[in-house]
Amino acid sequence: MATAAEELRPARSGPNDVTQRTRPSEWVLRAVVSVHMVAICGQPVFAGVYLSGDYDGLRWHLAGANAVTSLGYLQLIVAITVWVRMRQVWPFLTTLGLVVAETVQYVAGTSGALWLHLPLGVMTVAALVVQFIAVWRRPLPRRPRTPQESVRAEPERTGAERA
Repeated sequence: MATAAEELRPARSGPNDVTQRTRPSEWVLRAVVSVHMVAICGQPVFAGVYLSGDYDGLRWHLAGANAVTSLGYLQLIVAITVWVRMRQVWPFLTTLGLVVAETVQYVAGTSGALWLHLPLGVMTVAALVVQFIAVWRRPLPRRPRTPQESVRAEPERTGAERA
């Protein structure tokens, strides 16, 4: 016996639903975010090595900062691809915020502004961990095209093709 609430509830799609599968561009985003997160989580370790008296830790921290910053820019390119191909803007916006924070973090660290470098570093690591969880939590649904996008996507047909 079906209740009124069950009749109004939309049918749930199964795991084989085409709209919920993970696309290649999303796998690339997941991979880059994962490598980026591993690299940024190493930064506090390298800073701790330096602060414990091993001055090679500062060289490792700088090399890690170069790697993290480069991975951030690579992630930004991948996020733009996800935005264009899957019409999902949130990975781009969150990555853009991370890249801006990492750039400020890099400049603050090289100029010795530790009053900004340390708290911004903690916030950046936390933000990237949250983004990592969001990207791996479930597939990104592809947003349907709006009617205006559908009209623009159709090629112009000649009179002979219309007949």
